[in-house]
Amino acid sequence: MQNQLLSVLGNLLTGAAAGRQQGKIERRTAWVDADEFGYQVYAPPISGDEKLPVIIFLHGIRERGSGGFVPTTGAAVSLVQHYLARIPAIVLLPQCREGSYWSDPVMDAMVMNALAQTIEEFDADARRVYLIGVSMGGYGVWHFAAAHPKKFAALVSICGGSSIPAGDRFDALAKQVSATPARLYHGADDRVVPVSESRQIVKALEVNGGNVEYKEYANVGHNVWLNVLGEKDLLPWLLAQRQSGESA
Repeated sequence: MQNQLLSVLGNLLTGAAAGRQQGKIERRTAWVDADEFGYQVYAPPISGDEKLPVIIFLHGIRERGSGGFVPTTGAAVSLVQHYLARIPAIVLLPQCREGSYWSDPVMDAMVMNALAQTIEEFDADARRVYLIGVSMGGYGVWHFAAAHPKKFAALVSICGGSSIPAGDRFDALAKQVSATPARLYHGADDRVVPVSESRQIVKALEVNGGNVEYKEYANVGHNVWLNVLGEKDLLPWLLAQRQSGESA
């Protein structure tokens, strides 16, 4: 699963900034009250005065832990950095604590603190902050988008679902995030996260005037991220999105 997630991340980042030298995956620390959390960040070598955007990648349930889910040593790191070096963006790689979910208040605070630190440290473009999530991370995309509706310039949910626990989970979500451009991907035969999750989010967004695109893959299960690898226009679309005003 980890290698597949890294492949998804790498392929989503392929095709931009050819010839850019590789940067490094580095570890940072975020605090929530007295609780310490490690996260990872990748920043390509910065040239010129243009502010870089930030992509937050939210992993799935099996990558939970505390040591950082992206390798920084061994043979795998060269491949990961090769892919990361191709994107003109800072990539923020938080890790959800074992037994927790992205929607937990402490995890929410950790990610938002890590984002604020990343924007400050690298003088990043706060109007171009993007969310990508897979499976549990896809649920996380909708949680953060609803909880912080003016923070993100675009959303990408891969086999995700509504993070709202009760009531009309989809209409309530759509009312919060309809102004944010979104792309969703799901396998029609997913037995882990029902395809109805993405379908109902899309329907609710459309009813609420959302800017949404959806692609469903026939005869594909939960490993739909392998199909998303072929979506060569995804990254250019993502990086073209920008908030019209200052980020909240």
